[in-house]
Amino acid sequence: MAIGRGRLLQLQWQCLLARPPPLGCFGSAFASPGAAAGRAGFRMRPGAMLPAGPAALSRRARQDKVCRRPSTGCSASLDSLPSEVLLKILSYLDAAALLCAGCVNRRFYHLANDNFIWIRIYSTAFSPRRSHWRVDPAEKTDLSVNLLSAGDKEAGYWKKEYLTKQIASVKAALARVLKPLHPHTGLPVKTKEALRVSGLGWVIILRAADGREYTMEHADLSVNDSSVTVVWYGKDWPPLATLSTLDLCGATPVFMGQSRTPSRIRPRWHSLITKYQLSQLTESSAVGGDRLMRVFCLPPGLVVGLWKGTLMLHECWGVNASGSTHCASRVPCGPAVTVTSYQAVMREEELAFVMANLHLHCLVERSMLGSPAVPYELPPHTPVSDDSPERGLHGYRLHVDMHSGGASCLCGSFHNLSASKGYLENEYMKLTVISFKNNTEHLPLIGKVGLSWKTNSFDGCIKSCSIMDLTLLEEYGKPFWCFSSPVCVRCCPGPSDGPSFLGEAYCVDYSDSEGRLHMELVWVEETEEYFIVSLALYLRLAKVNQWFGTQY
Repeated sequence: MAIGRGRLLQLQWQCLLARPPPLGCFGSAFASPGAAAGRAGFRMRPGAMLPAGPAALSRRARQDKVCRRPSTGCSASLDSLPSEVLLKILSYLDAAALLCAGCVNRRFYHLANDNFIWIRIYSTAFSPRRSHWRVDPAEKTDLSVNLLSAGDKEAGYWKKEYLTKQIASVKAALARVLKPLHPHTGLPVKTKEALRVSGLGWVIILRAADGREYTMEHADLSVNDSSVTVVWYGKDWPPLATLSTLDLCGATPVFMGQSRTPSRIRPRWHSLITKYQLSQLTESSAVGGDRLMRVFCLPPGLVVGLWKGTLMLHECWGVNASGSTHCASRVPCGPAVTVTSYQAVMREEELAFVMANLHLHCLVERSMLGSPAVPYELPPHTPVSDDSPERGLHGYRLHVDMHSGGASCLCGSFHNLSASKGYLENEYMKLTVISFKNNTEHLPLIGKVGLSWKTNSFDGCIKSCSIMDLTLLEEYGKPFWCFSSPVCVRCCPGPSDGPSFLGEAYCVDYSDSEGRLHMELVWVEETEEYFIVSLALYLRLAKVNQWFGTQY
């Protein structure tokens, strides 16, 4: 190592000697190699070229800085080293560092794809487990043959093989964790453990009209009974007027067992879940607001919070030559007729937070198995023959949650739901969960209904809004209809076909391509709580016929 350092210093010393002294400086700091060596404290043997000492090199660096003349001589950088030396250096890196090195430039990308480096990483990671101390000669032979044939493969072959097998091992480990299912919801029980094992996270990619992209890491994450709530907030949001789309993607580390702290440096792959059009942030998509925030819903399940446009007064003073005033807030103001005046300036609505509500049904598959441009598609469903189509729908189970900010106001399971052929309404089949006429089925909402939000500096709650998670299982126990989305409690006329209740009537409605939900509530002033007096699901006939192969 000492000889190597001396050789590098000697080469640098020769390059410095070859450069002429800069003009306009106070003279060269070097008289001769021997003098420099003597001042540096080196003993010089006859005919030997010794490197300069630290003092001489420091004076030379200060002299170049004073003269402000860029270095045109030899440059000591990794990119100037021969490929053989770089390959030797890269061979000491692990797989994660090697992938990062391949992102430096085109040359490093090709060098980091070297088959001889990757075949050793592959053999170390996926070598067969041995139950004895002695190595099988056949295994030695296979490794030797692979090393000899590594040069015959195309560049990057063993890198692709290693990554493919690494991703397959991650999926196999997750499949084992997600195998146990909850008896009421039919969803995986160990979702938190699966997130911990895989390191799965979620990012949003904001795309501007000019092609720029902004990737935001999530700031908060909570796991509920039937969904995952992911929140993004911060101070570095791009202007909303420049943005066109928002991509929600799952981000999975390539290597398990690394640090769980989210980092862009770690090798990860993205899986597109949903692409949202920000042009749909209109009045029709607004779900509520408070004194600071307006909240919008973009299906499926995305909540976007915008700061309210505020009317601000700016003090202006003085008049310039063009007749416009000067403002301390640097907001352009119009002409002023007095020395001091006030002008109102309207600030446009900007992004405050983004909240994604992701139902647990096939969430891991959708977050890992897609590509950055194409979302994962569930395998086509094979129709299950209905043994008694004349009975209609029967044996259905429902699990519904209403929650926000970690607090749940409704968590209930309903069994043996059914609907006969007589409950067909406008291409929908009705499943009655809670009936007006049966008072024993009426349920209260525990606590206050509200949608909690938070940013770096403020927090609040949007009244009469909440997150609803619905999981409907068909008679064979498979998820038939699932969603996680914000809903609003709105005033509505009282029930006409049921008993009269004391209190104001409210309703909750939700609809998508597979069905719709209608819930009716009554506000009881004495106890200050909502009571659910009716709950009905309307399943689209096209989905029912496609699922069971029927002709309703």
